[in-house]
Amino acid sequence: MNTLAYTDPTPKIYHGAKGDYEVVIGMEVHAQIASKSKLFSGASTGFGAAPNTHVSLVDAAMPGMLPVVNAFCIEQAVRTGLGLKAKINLFSRFDRKNYFYPDLPQGYQISQLYHPIVGEGEVLVDMAPGIGRKVRIERIHVEQDAGKSVHDMDPEMSFVDLNRTGVALMEIVSRPDIRGPEEAAEYVRKLRQILRYLGTCDGNMQEGSLRADVNVSICTAGTYEKFRETGDFSLLGTRCEIKNMNSMRFIQQAIDYEVKRQIAIVEDGGSVDQETRLYDPNKGETRSMRSKEEAHDYRYFPCPDLLPLEIEQAWVDGIAASLPELPDAKKARFVEKFGMTEYDAGVLTADTINADFFETVAKGRDGKTAANWIINELFGRLNKEGLEIDSSPISADQLGGLLDLLAADAISGKIAKDVFEIVWTEGGEPAEIVEARGMRQVTDTGAIEAAVDEVIAANPDKAAAAREKPSMAGWFVGQVIKASGGKANPKVVNEMVRAKLGL
Repeated sequence: MNTLAYTDPTPKIYHGAKGDYEVVIGMEVHAQIASKSKLFSGASTGFGAAPNTHVSLVDAAMPGMLPVVNAFCIEQAVRTGLGLKAKINLFSRFDRKNYFYPDLPQGYQISQLYHPIVGEGEVLVDMAPGIGRKVRIERIHVEQDAGKSVHDMDPEMSFVDLNRTGVALMEIVSRPDIRGPEEAAEYVRKLRQILRYLGTCDGNMQEGSLRADVNVSICTAGTYEKFRETGDFSLLGTRCEIKNMNSMRFIQQAIDYEVKRQIAIVEDGGSVDQETRLYDPNKGETRSMRSKEEAHDYRYFPCPDLLPLEIEQAWVDGIAASLPELPDAKKARFVEKFGMTEYDAGVLTADTINADFFETVAKGRDGKTAANWIINELFGRLNKEGLEIDSSPISADQLGGLLDLLAADAISGKIAKDVFEIVWTEGGEPAEIVEARGMRQVTDTGAIEAAVDEVIAANPDKAAAAREKPSMAGWFVGQVIKASGGKANPKVVNEMVRAKLGL
């Protein structure tokens, strides 16, 4: 079993004063390729360096400097395409995208338009167990990033940091398949997850490694289905692009605001202008940045400094053979192999480090028990302490040792939580802690029987009531376990109480 069954989520409906509307969203996600050097130079891509210290002569566009393609960046793009079930184009080409920008010294960006390296693919966006939206990928092209303009260091001057100039990006372009703000955020989250599994982008949105341009338009309810049947874009409204989104929460807020803005314009008898907009999280609104350019505005033409890329199928096949197990396949395997819920499998496969931790704990043990302890106890405590799993005070081996004691009936569930707390705060091996502190579960039937007899004898009225109403036997079980300091085996106690009461 490699897949789970999904049904499409219901599109989000916005209610206007004059009718109902649906939102149509396509996204362009810019993912920084995980590479130590830039796309066309050997300069470092390290984050956080002093301004203009990671700049080569090529990045600075010095006269006579020519770009040389970083083959590893191309391999990472191919790996990404394969991970998204996309067509890999054996022939691709770089183009010049011409525009002036102060932090792009060349005066043009080397990108791909007409012949991208990756063609059509897909991403399954998980919305809930059994509910998912399949979003089509139109293409992935490779391009160089621009630098950064800094406007808040001097009241009269702006500064330019060229450290990012030339950093390799993959622009992952989706079809207009996304139908709501929540879906848009989940799409970026799923894409980020896949890229991290592949090792082709670290997905750090705070550092700018992953950012999204969101294209938003509206249409009357029911029109989108006609568009999907015909491919006629005239059925959809005019789209606006919200630029450089680097937060899942802000993506949702920006789309929600933009949809309502467009509905208000249309219902007032106006028309939406195609433009690029920015989202202001402080005001919770989008604002116009510039009119939306088309390809001809950039005067694209083949880059004369770079030969076309021609790769061999055998090389692509070798990359495909090295792909790791990806999130959807891993989640399906966890559900099938360990009998856990799809929700739990989704939590455990959210990141490779979570999945690896779980598989270490579950190896040779009951998978459902391991999942419950990791999700409820470990993740709960990590969230409370504000820690990531790679900073957990409890290792996978320590947690596995704790589960071994539970499985062997050496400790009860209550004692297991006490041991968990000791390991978390003090460290140590669970088995050694249990022995050293006398925490081993009491399974001596003689001692348990004596405790049961004593509790029943001391409470004849409750014993009589329990014989009339068997569910009251639980009170005796609790009293016996309490008397044993939590060490008595609950199963043995329960059986003995019921036998003594004649239930």
